[in-house]
Amino acid sequence: MLLNMLLLLQQSGEVAIEVAKNTNALLGAGIGIGLAIIGAGLGLGRIGGSAVEAIARQPEAEEAIRGAALLIAVLLEGATIIALVFALLFKLV
Repeated sequence: MLLNMLLLLQQSGEVAIEVAKNTNALLGAGIGIGLAIIGAGLGLGRIGGSAVEAIARQPEAEEAIRGAALLIAVLLEGATIIALVFALLFKLV
């Protein structure tokens, strides 16, 4: 009887460890997704604000400034999507 109880406690301990790992994975994925979205929002806001300010200072360079800002924004969005995919993949593993 005592042996059966010890075996049951050991099995429930293993289940508790698996549940804790899953909970930590979900928490980590949520934090990672949140930080990626916040960082992308701040970055895109700064890019847009700086581009508008630069165009206001030098209207003749509007096309070059717009092209550079668009390129940087696209690279930032790509990095954000990669961060989101990795966070979701780590949640599933």
